[in-house]
Amino acid sequence: MISCNSNKDLRVDLHSFSEPHRVITRHLDLDVKVDFQREIISGVAHYNIENLDNSKKLILDSQGLQIEKILIGADETTYKLREQDANLGQALEIDIEKDTKRVSIYYQTSPGAKALQWLNPKQTAGKKDPFLFTQSQAILARSWIPCQDSPGVRFSYTAKVKVPANLMAVMSAENPTEKNDSGIYTFTMKQAIPAYLMAMGVGDLEFQSLGAHTGVYAEPSLLADAAYEFAETEDMLKIAEDMYGKYAWERYDMLLLPPSFPFGGMENPRLTFVTPTILAGDRSLTALIAHELAHSWSGNLVTNKTWNDFWLNEGFTVYFERRIMERLEGKDYADMLALLGKQDLEHTADELGHNHLDTHLKLDLLGRDPDDGLTDIAYEKGYFLLRLIEETVGRKQFDSFLKNYFHENAFKVMDTEEFIAYLNHNLLDASPEAKEKIRLEEWVYGPGIPDNCPQVKSIKFKKVNEALSDVEKGFPLGNIETTDWSSHEWLHFLRQLDSEMSLKELKMIDEAFGFTNSGNSEILNAWFQITIPAGYSPADKALEHFLLKVGRRKFLKPLYEALYTKDPERAKRIYQKARENYHTVSTQTLDAIIL
Repeated sequence: MISCNSNKDLRVDLHSFSEPHRVITRHLDLDVKVDFQREIISGVAHYNIENLDNSKKLILDSQGLQIEKILIGADETTYKLREQDANLGQALEIDIEKDTKRVSIYYQTSPGAKALQWLNPKQTAGKKDPFLFTQSQAILARSWIPCQDSPGVRFSYTAKVKVPANLMAVMSAENPTEKNDSGIYTFTMKQAIPAYLMAMGVGDLEFQSLGAHTGVYAEPSLLADAAYEFAETEDMLKIAEDMYGKYAWERYDMLLLPPSFPFGGMENPRLTFVTPTILAGDRSLTALIAHELAHSWSGNLVTNKTWNDFWLNEGFTVYFERRIMERLEGKDYADMLALLGKQDLEHTADELGHNHLDTHLKLDLLGRDPDDGLTDIAYEKGYFLLRLIEETVGRKQFDSFLKNYFHENAFKVMDTEEFIAYLNHNLLDASPEAKEKIRLEEWVYGPGIPDNCPQVKSIKFKKVNEALSDVEKGFPLGNIETTDWSSHEWLHFLRQLDSEMSLKELKMIDEAFGFTNSGNSEILNAWFQITIPAGYSPADKALEHFLLKVGRRKFLKPLYEALYTKDPERAKRIYQKARENYHTVSTQTLDAIIL
């Protein structure tokens, strides 16, 4: 087995200027004020450091930060900001002594800090108070905290955060459950985490418990809906612990964010950030909660060393998520999720090109924003590799391997080569026949989808296919029995509809099933991808409302691509109105399409 705990293994991350193999940050004491008027965060970051090779420099990552002064003890030290890099920001080079143990950086963020989304009251559910949330993954933590912004560097932290007295602050740490009168909140994260898991939310928030170890924060008007939707979270946590070992983070709470949040969820330890687009009213989209919970093991506990190894976070998490959902809802339900995932994987491979380097699991993101690697390849190709291993060696044996993997590598970092060595040594070397059948190297370092990819069958989707056949035959749509369909059946139905349907046929389907007026974001997204190229005008108003309201990049990218292809001027017009509602993570993607 190759150790991944030694400091010598902390190789230089090409998406970070820091040199943790020389000087590494071990603990952060953060003391900041949140200023909604100026849209900045200001204060001081006190770091406890360890000088591993008598270096005279501590190098941190920064992006758009204004440095006021840097102290070692009570004395100011010299520093410089290196040349700006378009993707990476600037290196903050701080002069230290061999025996320096603590460095204090006084700073403030810029109004356009990429990690920070400042929302005015109109952009919130309550319409009365502003809201702030952070999004640090992949390399945006450096835009609100000077740090060694690499997934290979872990540090514990405390924080004191001053916010307006009528608002509450929460972080990826131990959290309050009630507002106080002072507007000052303190936080502790005892377990060491990488910078991309630093997170903060500030708003008019209330908390509701969901169980002994779980709960949800949300704006008051959304709290009841969120509590209903996420009611099974405690059961998911128990299932996860039963499968792969004790939950290491004490509590698992969630923060329901405003619609501009660019992702479905973000697995910030102790406080997952969640999009309101999964409030479907029937708990049919809560596999996303299982996914973010699973990150508490795969990603947060055992972390990809660099962003080239991103699949080690996401492929494992999708696998774990679907195993949780299988235990919770049954195999038929998990099969639907896997088949939809297979469709996503095939679509992404088609879009990129099956020989494209970005279809490899092990990525090469040198000179690029690591956000470019956050595609369905890491998630779904990673999942199907792990499913292939499970099907080849047997579920019982693979579960035992995974439980040991999480236990032995807890709070450590892992790269692809180290994982392959660990997998071979602890599982595959004992079964050469299984090893040959899996073709691991082809999956990890080769392009596209290997031809030994597991096949997925779904009994529930078979019934949907029968309904699609009835549609094609022109049977009365009212006779199709859809009462028990979940979001997943509807998604499969929409994805398999004939792309050449006439406007008359689309109108009949819409009148029968009410897609344009659906309150389900996943269904609307799939429906609009049909209506836009077809020019189905009855959906136009709902489409514009959706694009003005929802900031989740997964939905925005395909819709704007389709709209720009069909009607560039309309796409530009809507985007100009909607852009201020989107997070930087989304606008960076969309600007390339529209502007």
